[in-house]
Amino acid sequence: MSRPTRITSVTVKDIRFPTSLQKDGSDAMHKSPDYSAAYVTLTTDSDITAYGTTFANGKGTNIVCCAVEVFEKMLVGKQLSDIFDDFGNFWQSLVSEDQIRWLGPEKGVIHLATAAIVNALWDLWAKMENKPLWKLLVDMEPEKLVSTIDFRYMADTLTKEEALEILKKMQDGKKAREEELLAKGFPAYTTSCGWLGYSDEKIKKLATEAMAAGWTRFKMKVGADVKDDVRRAKIFRETLEEDMLLMVDANQKWEVQEAIDWMKQMADYKILWIEEPTNPDDVMGHAAIAEALVPLGIGVATGEMCQNRVMFKQFLKAKAMQYCQIDACRLGGVNEVLAVILLAAKYNVPVCPHAGGVALCELVQHLSMFDFVCVSGTMENRMIEFADHLHEHMLSPVVLKGGRYMAPKDPGYVVGIKEKALADFVYPEGAEWQRMFKEGLFQQE
Repeated sequence: MSRPTRITSVTVKDIRFPTSLQKDGSDAMHKSPDYSAAYVTLTTDSDITAYGTTFANGKGTNIVCCAVEVFEKMLVGKQLSDIFDDFGNFWQSLVSEDQIRWLGPEKGVIHLATAAIVNALWDLWAKMENKPLWKLLVDMEPEKLVSTIDFRYMADTLTKEEALEILKKMQDGKKAREEELLAKGFPAYTTSCGWLGYSDEKIKKLATEAMAAGWTRFKMKVGADVKDDVRRAKIFRETLEEDMLLMVDANQKWEVQEAIDWMKQMADYKILWIEEPTNPDDVMGHAAIAEALVPLGIGVATGEMCQNRVMFKQFLKAKAMQYCQIDACRLGGVNEVLAVILLAAKYNVPVCPHAGGVALCELVQHLSMFDFVCVSGTMENRMIEFADHLHEHMLSPVVLKGGRYMAPKDPGYVVGIKEKALADFVYPEGAEWQRMFKEGLFQQE
């Protein structure tokens, strides 16, 4: 296999799966999601092809795809040495193009598109080195890793020198932690039992099956009706064993005081955290909720809709999150995720990534594993979300044993989606979509 030297093409596909038919992924704000992805393919002047994704929820995925295409001329013909030798500055050039940045800057659809491209570049780099992404990151010298990060707007909170110090401090014991990771995997929690649209019987059945498979950490969706949420939490607690963890997720449903009052009514059910209790940009609102819930022993988790490192900086400085939920696609790809992981380490806030959408589980496992080996040095109070949907379509699906993510071995990051899935679910021309249109299950946009 020859080593690539430049990018020869950038293409993107709108891939959508009809998860709304079974209410998979349903919550208080997103009642009928169709899990989707803008799926980027990078070809090179070798036989190595790389892939990148950004997660979406159905309608509008085509808009993200259009945004990806805006970047094509910045990538095609680009020498890979110009990218990977100074990745931090290249990332900055993507988010700082003087006309494109007006659509953000560093937020919204244009940042989702940036993530898909950047994730594809990391997939390419890992494949070039014949390593899974987590291993590529773990094996990097601290100076090289820090060079991939854009530290703009962070100097008042985390400098390049401080980041380097964190990484160098954790060099001791790296080998032992990597061996522990390979032997035991990384802790996970499941959301697959607690979607808002599921019946009581389905919740009990799925939770019982999950416990039998070794799961000890569970999350349920809340926010539609407080009495119903209390009843469902009671079902979970009666089904789960005494020492098992239960988290709840409101998906931005409430006003600040409403969130506090709602959680007080659920406190008897030993809730570890309330996730996204209010608007995802409301730093002070989250801080007020967090302060009010301290006596109840309930933390605030947020971050899946947190659009950039600057927002995370504010949440962390304001003590507005007790659990930092990075998203591999909402942020601008791996480079920006690394910045947030280091920020969280400075504030001693555990990173518990958001996952569950198209390829999100496959992506974030690498990030938590790097965090454990090189940054935090612990798995205590840390876990990766898992939802058991759509993994059968991945070329390198996640492997879980006893409620833990096992370290991936295949080279790459996204690795790729199977050709059959692409043919069936590319929107709107995919074979499965054409069938569902004809049967009246969906109307074409």
